[in-house]
Amino acid sequence: MSNVISSRLIVLGSGPAGYTAAIYAARAGLNPIVVQGIQPGGQLTTTTDVENYPGFRSVIQGPWLMEEMQAQAEHVGTKVVWDHISEVDLSRRPFVLKGDSGGEYHADALVIATGAQAKWLGLPSEEHMKGKGASACATCDGFFYRGKKVAVIGGGNTAVEEALYLTNHSHDVTVIHRRDSLRAEKILQDRLFAHPNIKIIWDSEVAEFVAGGMPDALVGLDVRNVKSGAITRLDVDGAFVAIGHTPATELFQGKLKLDSEGYILVETSTTRTSVPGVFACGDVMDKIYRQAVTAAGTGCMAALDAEKFLAAEEFGALQAAE
Repeated sequence: MSNVISSRLIVLGSGPAGYTAAIYAARAGLNPIVVQGIQPGGQLTTTTDVENYPGFRSVIQGPWLMEEMQAQAEHVGTKVVWDHISEVDLSRRPFVLKGDSGGEYHADALVIATGAQAKWLGLPSEEHMKGKGASACATCDGFFYRGKKVAVIGGGNTAVEEALYLTNHSHDVTVIHRRDSLRAEKILQDRLFAHPNIKIIWDSEVAEFVAGGMPDALVGLDVRNVKSGAITRLDVDGAFVAIGHTPATELFQGKLKLDSEGYILVETSTTRTSVPGVFACGDVMDKIYRQAVTAAGTGCMAALDAEKFLAAEEFGALQAAE
């Protein structure tokens, strides 16, 4: 084997969950390795203003926050490598991970923090307006639209929850849905329909995110009726795409227990997965909160769970040797 790297603990993923796990693991003397993956720093590297991460009274930049987390992890003893893991063997320990670089990684314990990606509509105008009025997280960005008109695109639980949340900031929330009925749970629908500040545009999809001003900012949406084809302009300052997330778990299908949406299942109140020695944290196992601070919290949990697992394994081995 040309390039084998061994470690007591390997962390896959380099967002808030992965770096926090690495920080705690390094401080526990586990000498962790972080494999950054295809998006070093995770989703926060595509986020500009961050105003809800504890400890900063002023707005901070997402990429800067992730640079600081990486620097802190390295400062306490983490080795960070850039590679993309394309194959894993969790059937035996040490676990074996193979990277696109040709490297092979062996780990006594594994923390998975590969995250999840928000689903987008795929429109060129949407891509252009990301960070300029188009968002995929009302909890993250709703605060910036206080007193402004906003729209939510989608019809499931996420869309309804985000629309209800946005009423804390906006008096004018419009839900745009492709069908003539919502897919959300009935109790959420009842709350939505009863709210005086929420309107619904049925049987419709967004055809265009409309930019205006200098510099560019979202000023409206061109909305197409899927039955008639007619297009109308909806004036809004913010548009929240809420059509779901895709967890980065393709690598673990058939190797770990996943739920029906592909998220890694963990034991209640822990980060332990279905394979002893493998732990999951952040958005790859959390489809409810999906915040940087909650991801960091579960990263801490994963490191503590991994340290306890490795300590128990070592104690068992010593007992057997006596």
